[in-house]
Amino acid sequence: MFNSTSNKPTVLKVAVTATFIAALAASPLAIAQEHEHGAEAGASKEVTGEVIDMMCYVDHNAVGEKHGQSCGAKCIRSGGPVGIVSEGKAYLVVGEHKPINDQLADLCGKNVTLKGKLAERGGIAMIENAEVVKK
Repeated sequence: MFNSTSNKPTVLKVAVTATFIAALAASPLAIAQEHEHGAEAGASKEVTGEVIDMMCYVDHNAVGEKHGQSCGAKCIRSGGPVGIVSEGKAYLVVGEHKPINDQLADLCGKNVTLKGKLAERGGIAMIENAEVVKK
């Protein structure tokens, strides 16, 4: 039987394949940029409130300087998650892709102002790239 199609790639097939490969190669770069800068990346905001040890706060609403300077500071120094409560809302606090527990442990139970990018997902609020505002 006579086969009228050749096995040679056509210009269109080559162009479609090249475009597909280029798109696959570029997608990790787009995802990385989205992670770094986010579609809704906003300017830094300031939040003033009490530094807390998130474990004790969530477990038994532990707040205040008495708890903060004993148990809270100890938990934060040990690597427990640190947060801030402002106007009844708790935020997880992280530095630039790393914990900032060492900077905040001694401030547990005290009111401070933090500056950073606010993010929220799945009911969890966070201040990332946080830094203490010196007054």
